[in-house]
Amino acid sequence: MKVQITIGGQRLTATLSDSAAVRDLVAQLPVSIDMVDHGQVEKTGRLPSPLSLEGQPDGADPDVGDVGYYAPGNDLVLYYGDQSFFPGIVILGQLDGDAAQRLARVDGPVTAKVEAHDD
Repeated sequence: MKVQITIGGQRLTATLSDSAAVRDLVAQLPVSIDMVDHGQVEKTGRLPSPLSLEGQPDGADPDVGDVGYYAPGNDLVLYYGDQSFFPGIVILGQLDGDAAQRLARVDGPVTAKVEAHDD
């Protein structure tokens, strides 16, 4: 499954895995999410509804470019820097191409529009 994420006129794409959490996310699309920077490694923003944690580990060690879900905050997370293992993180997929590097250059709060993307 591909999604398009539009931030400040930039269009990024991401490839999502097949999981209950991803299916719950896709069911909410299209969605606009107000996102903020955390620790100069990620942008996070609250989703309208929680995602399923069925079949997910207790936490994850996301890589640069991962798309994640932080369950305790009900946040979609776009990782553009290195984050260590943290409880409550679910990896949903991966940003495509140079999207993480492009995202790292976007300062401050943003609104991200996330929608299904046809290849």
